[in-house]
Amino acid sequence: MSVERLWSPWRMEYIESAKEGVPDGCVFCDLLGGEGSPEERILFRGELGWVTLAKYPYNPGHLLILPVRHTGDLEDLTPEESAEIAALLQRSVGALREQSEPHGFNIGLNLGRIAGAGIPEHLHWHVVPRWSGDTNFMPVVGQTRVLPELLEETFRKLRPHFVD
Repeated sequence: MSVERLWSPWRMEYIESAKEGVPDGCVFCDLLGGEGSPEERILFRGELGWVTLAKYPYNPGHLLILPVRHTGDLEDLTPEESAEIAALLQRSVGALREQSEPHGFNIGLNLGRIAGAGIPEHLHWHVVPRWSGDTNFMPVVGQTRVLPELLEETFRKLRPHFVD
């Protein structure tokens, strides 16, 4: 038996938003202005940095670590902001290890649009948990990722790891 169609209607929001380009406001600053509900995906708000689930994750538990202050320039970060972001990266890896037991991680920052940043105006580090065998033919052939868990469920599992 072969799979001829895989329906993923949630991707339409992503496809349509890519056509529209980046909105006038910063999507990250707009998100940070919310109340931290599961719909907003915010796991932790610090004084200088914060953690959120990626809206369009590569894998379950894909997190973004961002400075609170709106900046797209890495050299613009203060030493205090850099330290808090580093601490949040460590805390995120620890939370994901405890909750999901991944086999490894991809952690990175795309600095500038040409380097792959979809939203270059606001720095954000990706923390992507990886498991042996988590990549299959779908991303390559179908240009579609198959995620075994909804964002709401991932949020519910990870949120307790970020509550002080």
